[in-house]
Amino acid sequence: MSQDNHFTYTSSSQHDDVSVLCATMSDFTYAKHAHEEYSIGLTLQGRQDFFCRSAYYKSTPGCVMLFNPEDIHDGHSGVEQSLEYVMLYVHPKELQPLFHALGHKKETILRLNDTLIDDPILRHQVYDMSQRLQGQSYSKIEHEAGLFQLAQSMTRLHGSLQLPTYTSRADKLLLRAKDYILANLANDISIDDIAQVANMSKFHFIRAFRECFCITPHQYVLNCRINYARRQLLAGHSATIAAVASGFADASHLNRNFKRVFGMTPKQFQLQLTR
Repeated sequence: MSQDNHFTYTSSSQHDDVSVLCATMSDFTYAKHAHEEYSIGLTLQGRQDFFCRSAYYKSTPGCVMLFNPEDIHDGHSGVEQSLEYVMLYVHPKELQPLFHALGHKKETILRLNDTLIDDPILRHQVYDMSQRLQGQSYSKIEHEAGLFQLAQSMTRLHGSLQLPTYTSRADKLLLRAKDYILANLANDISIDDIAQVANMSKFHFIRAFRECFCITPHQYVLNCRINYARRQLLAGHSATIAAVASGFADASHLNRNFKRVFGMTPKQFQLQLTR
């Protein structure tokens, strides 16, 4: 096995208490240690063998490793092939209010029993968030949405997730919030900004919006931006102009989000429908 060990840490530009490690390991072995954050990792290549909470695990590509705060663990490459993985570090204070908004009402910290998790949804969330943090352009709403999605998967796996109950009556304050979103798509708005317009605390607003419209405010903002960009494309504007007008950082930022909804790039979409 070649001696190839690289560790790159990147902090979030939005939150000091969120970071990602991108690691390649061949002959390195972690000493037993614990973090004060939630540590949520994804094995990309090779196999990571580790000890955690009185048990031994082998994480193969696609497996999610989840260490609660203060969980003692170690780790090393378990095969000849170099180990590659990413690890998110998120402080409990960033997730605890989200856990509460999603149904975990206890004041004690949410702790998951499973350390090695095979869950496609969580796997994609960890990978997507790690890619954003490693330098791809993203907005405040996208970063907040990434944290919300992680919190939602963790409360689901914990068994304390409460699904929203649809109500046909939309509160005037929530409608005011929707109007604010539509009027400010081009701006890098946050959930705090929108909640202030609705005269609600941030996490009460998230809960109320989700219960009323069966979609989180983060998802609603992103959906509105994609739809606005689509109208710009149909009007003949370039992807760059459409991206800026709808609140995306640049054309590549729009491309990533647009393709997830329409299955093609904005340029491909435009060529098909504006002939």
